[in-house]
Amino acid sequence: MQAALATQPNTPYRDRKRHAWLLSLLVPSTVLVGPAAMVWSGDALALWAPGLFFYGVVPAIDYFMGEDQSNPPEEAVPALEADRYYRWITYLLAPVLWAAFIFSAWFAASHDLPLHGWLAMVMINGAVGGFCINLGHELGHKNTALEKTLAKIVLAPSGYGHFFVEHNRGHHRDAATPLDPASSRMGESIYRFVLREMPGAWTRAWALERSRLAQAGLPLWSWHNHILQPGVLTLGLWAALMAWLGPQIILFLVPAALWSNFQLTSANYVEHYGLLRQKTPQGRYEICQPHHSWNSNHIFSNWILFQLQRHSDHHAHPLRRYQSLRHFEDLPTLPSGYFGMFVLAYIPPLWYRAMDERLLAQVGRDTAHINLEPARRAALIARYGLHDSAAAPTAG
Repeated sequence: MQAALATQPNTPYRDRKRHAWLLSLLVPSTVLVGPAAMVWSGDALALWAPGLFFYGVVPAIDYFMGEDQSNPPEEAVPALEADRYYRWITYLLAPVLWAAFIFSAWFAASHDLPLHGWLAMVMINGAVGGFCINLGHELGHKNTALEKTLAKIVLAPSGYGHFFVEHNRGHHRDAATPLDPASSRMGESIYRFVLREMPGAWTRAWALERSRLAQAGLPLWSWHNHILQPGVLTLGLWAALMAWLGPQIILFLVPAALWSNFQLTSANYVEHYGLLRQKTPQGRYEICQPHHSWNSNHIFSNWILFQLQRHSDHHAHPLRRYQSLRHFEDLPTLPSGYFGMFVLAYIPPLWYRAMDERLLAQVGRDTAHINLEPARRAALIARYGLHDSAAAPTAG
């Protein structure tokens, strides 16, 4: 099913998805459903309802609703991006997410839960943190002081404030190259990827911020540090929760934060899998283009993720606001929205079966055009019959 949102010539553009963006406010609130169902039923199994929704129902809705390949006309984009309605949705989501984070921590601390119920609450709180990172991603790319400040605030609950520095100034510079710890390689499982991505993001963020502050003549350990600013908020929030709910709540907050940060890892894993920017004759990597990111136009998950899945346009034009991100023809295209792709990624054989031939159909079977996992290079060349031009002798 393909959704079309066409406009007639000389007719003022009307965003027919205008009210659908409110789902970005409502869907994160579904984390309340599991605790409410447990209180009503008395069964802790009900706490798994949000996880079932995100990883089962959302991919099913995406499948049945299909894709939306429509774009706003370019002449309408300036007015569309100036419409503050879209910004207010992101502004309002920030307190919603903070409230959901605090509520889920309180619920876990104030109820006697079996182990599986505690794990479900970790995932619920982690889902909130994942939505925090997604909102921080949207806001952090904007040039207004308010949006940049809100980005740091919403990154704080899950302790991932360094994303503000690492993503904007590191990942967007190096995406789809072997230099980027946040770009997955063909043949690399998500579990191998996370061991490279999480520490790599932390290290790169500090290197970037240390360089920026040194060039500005500012001390590293100061309030000017964009990593320390959300970090102080994290420490303040977690300390307040420990004072209120007891020090043992830290045993809940840490794994919940790890799960929320793993949601970012999951997104990074699917967004550039195996894609490789080419080097120019000057030895630099070419400018990032739409075909250097995997794209998804699946309707429902785009509504609840501020069109993060139109990642191809986002990487080519990172300042463009979510409501005006575009579809392009002949892009690397995912077979599902992100939630469905996450499920595949968590089961590597299914991921390779779904994505490897899709990748090769997009970029060809020449290793010069594939970001390959070095440890599996020979095995992948043999398995898929790849042409290893990097190893071929050059003409004398």
